Amino acid sequence: MSDKAGESTPRVKNELLDNIKSFVAGGFGGVAAVLVGHPFDLVKVRLQSAAPGTYTGAVDVVRKAIAKDGMTGLYRGMGPPLLGVTPIFAISFWSYDVGKKIVYAATPNRKDRTLTTAELAFAGFFSAIPTTLVMAPMERIKVVLQVQGQGAGTHYTGPVDVVRHLYREGGMRSLFRGTWATLARDGPGSAAYFVAYELVKKAMTPAGSDPSQLHLGSIVFAGGMAGVAMWTIAIPPDTIKSRLQSAPHGTYTGIVDCTRKLIAQDGVAALWKGLGPAMARAFPANAATFVGVEVSRNLMDRFF
Repeated sequence: MSDKAGESTPRVKNELLDNIKSFVAGGFGGVAAVLVGHPFDLVKVRLQSAAPGTYTGAVDVVRKAIAKDGMTGLYRGMGPPLLGVTPIFAISFWSYDVGKKIVYAATPNRKDRTLTTAELAFAGFFSAIPTTLVMAPMERIKVVLQVQGQGAGTHYTGPVDVVRHLYREGGMRSLFRGTWATLARDGPGSAAYFVAYELVKKAMTPAGSDPSQLHLGSIVFAGGMAGVAMWTIAIPPDTIKSRLQSAPHGTYTGIVDCTRKLIAQDGVAALWKGLGPAMARAFPANAATFVGVEVSRNLMDRFF
């Protein structure tokens, strides 16, 4: 009995430590992603949410943002994602590991721990479920701040002021507007994200070697391609999310109503607004994410 307990305790401790490492590494990756990618994200959101004719394109958004607020205008709304990025990305990478463990638990007789593409996709989609609970209100605040200044409307002094206004407007429901659209974006997007990362790493790993031995340049490339894979399929639901979260109270009743009105007003092509900035951001921001994750994880593995 004591032998079994002795075997169980180290296993529990190791699993807890592994979960903590995944959580912390995800946080480091998220901070790196925001610092590199926020200006691109601001351009994307403004293109997606602005009335037709407001901007001629991504360069026009940048020009007008700088003319109005200087270079710092490109970092408007960065506070919420930067403050929330540690739990968001930490939860994402932690829950991705949990998703993989669910697959292992469901297939106890497997001969090795190599996951199929479908199993990786399941783990990736699973990672988006808990993440959405934190992501949705943070995205709501970020989007409201990002579109501020591109037209008439309420002027906010910062994230706390946005929260106060949204809560007065419609309570917690207003703060969480766009939650289902966020999951519709991040579920399939995260599946593509992690599958692409794992497959690109595998393709770049020499025969007889382990993916963990890849040099930093390979991690940069695999991470960048993961971001490209995600945003290739995530733009339409992301456009709907941006419209829902930036629109005045009562404009839309939900995802379906927003999609219908968007297409009726601007055509199907409107679903792909912001594709250019999103794809321009995808590679550098997600390369930075995985470099942050892999480097911090390797350091923790070395010292703990």
